[in-house]
Amino acid sequence: MTDPAPSQPPAPIPDDDPRRALTVATPDSPTLRHVAVAGGTYTILVSGAQTAGRYCLIDMHIPAGGGPPPHRHDFEEMFSLLEGELDFTFRGSVSTVKAGSTLNIPANAPHAFKNVSGAAVRMLCLCTPAGQDAFFLEVGDLVESRTAPPPKLTPEAIAERRKKTASLLAKYRTEMV
Repeated sequence: MTDPAPSQPPAPIPDDDPRRALTVATPDSPTLRHVAVAGGTYTILVSGAQTAGRYCLIDMHIPAGGGPPPHRHDFEEMFSLLEGELDFTFRGSVSTVKAGSTLNIPANAPHAFKNVSGAAVRMLCLCTPAGQDAFFLEVGDLVESRTAPPPKLTPEAIAERRKKTASLLAKYRTEMV
């Protein structure tokens, strides 16, 4: 038996970056951005700009019937269900997920969720690296609060929104499936 190759000593931990600040996010804060997307209202708790692009954290309020269509993207995504239950589709298999559950979606895996429970659902979504927060802000509509309903859109506005979303998918490394 031979000894494993000698390993390099670990690199030292970098110095603190004093340009970065502590972030304290309260979901109902009027200073946060609340954006209506995919039938829900998503609150950007911690943005990629605040984490040097390492991750973003989004508080999701999904009313009955809400949820995105099947899609996949080239980043990790984790959901922690705080209230309610959802039907979650992962690689074509549907599971009912209840409050207290956490799901990790590997990068590039097709997935979707839909609130079929009849009551509002609340969950946290962590994406790493960040970028999903910026995507939501580009394609969604800013609303006043974490639980505000999405605005009523005309059929023309819906068509324009879909066109805009389609044009941004590659930029945000996302694909509808």
